[in-house]
Amino acid sequence: MEMDVEGLVEQVVSGLGFELVDFETSPKGRLMRVFIDSERGVTVDDCATVSNQLTRVFEVENVDYDRLEVSSPGLDRPLKKTADFERFAGDEVQVRLRMPIGNQRNFIGVLEGLSEGVVRLHTDKGDVAFPFDEIEKARLVPKF
Repeated sequence: MEMDVEGLVEQVVSGLGFELVDFETSPKGRLMRVFIDSERGVTVDDCATVSNQLTRVFEVENVDYDRLEVSSPGLDRPLKKTADFERFAGDEVQVRLRMPIGNQRNFIGVLEGLSEGVVRLHTDKGDVAFPFDEIEKARLVPKF
């Protein structure tokens, strides 16, 4: 059921001109969190627009839930798709791997991009590369 709902959410969000960054549900699906983004950023009005549209679609599609939250991904936006690793090349990122490389699972560095399924980072200790599939979590490091 969750994949159907996520597909529905993605269709609505992209139809409104936004990118679906992440979709989370509580264990019983009672709470849904939708994180959206766009090239120009996300405003409170954008979140309200997406929320209102999703509420209408969920009513029509009989999606059962208690609460819906729509927000921007924040300054420490998660990187989930391969396109994210291309789009944010040149930005500082934090990456956690599923399995350690040389006794290390966590890396912080400047994202050099993704090519042929391999992510490249420039860290203080030198350049590192690892398969995209080995990434457990990745997010932007906010600049203040």
